[in-house]
Amino acid sequence: MLRIAVPNKGSLSEPATTMLKEAGYRTRRTGRELVLVDEANRVEFFFLRPRDIAVYVGQGTVHAGITGRDLLLDSGVSAVEHLPLGFARSTFRFAAPVGTMTSLEDITGRRVATSYDVLVRAFLAQRGVEAQTVHLDGAVESSVQLGVADLIADVVETGTTLRAAGLETFGEPLLSSEAVLITTERHRDEPGLSTLVRRLEGVLRARSYVLVDYDVPVDRLERATALTPGIESPTVSPLQNPDWVAVRAMVPRKDINRVMDELYEVGARAILVSSLLACRL
Repeated sequence: MLRIAVPNKGSLSEPATTMLKEAGYRTRRTGRELVLVDEANRVEFFFLRPRDIAVYVGQGTVHAGITGRDLLLDSGVSAVEHLPLGFARSTFRFAAPVGTMTSLEDITGRRVATSYDVLVRAFLAQRGVEAQTVHLDGAVESSVQLGVADLIADVVETGTTLRAAGLETFGEPLLSSEAVLITTERHRDEPGLSTLVRRLEGVLRARSYVLVDYDVPVDRLERATALTPGIESPTVSPLQNPDWVAVRAMVPRKDINRVMDELYEVGARAILVSSLLACRL
């Protein structure tokens, strides 16, 4: 039975369980149980702290897990990223009091407060910058004001918290992070893992595409299908009126409003758009 670690709280938790549910797995807990067995899919889910998941995967206690790329790299274990999952995106940056630092060279000899010691030390070492890291479990933004550190390294989303603390980001980002499926080299071929990956990829593609249906005059079909080529080819079906046909195709979600406008200009009518729950391409 495949063992998968899932975040039990935080910003990763709900999107991870939602994605697994859309992939056809049973993830609903009746209470606060830490283990859930999906007999139909031969999977056991272990609900763990996001920061601990890479450790459990790296030690082989579970076959795979969902966590953040930043947490994986900071764990220092031998687990590897297997599939990016497209949610919980964030950027890891240095930040210092406004106007005091502009480049990585300014960090030399300074104290850097962070909850990601391993990640920060590795980043600085790769660039030949010597600095002291100060480990804090949370709320690193206040460390400079309290005199514990000279600057911080932390996840930045909107930057509102940094500005409130009188800090600004500088230098190149340490990392662009998102939720990832992780495993180990020895578990890459574990029975059930390829099925999990295929299902998750199906959810990701379904979220990236929509299904568009429309009617178009036969003499304008070529122009319309050039706008909606689909994956291999669009589906074209005859209508009762021989001068018209119905077309169905997958279109990237981000392009759909522009495509609808252009289809209408070509002469398409009854343009309908539907969301996809899952797919296999």
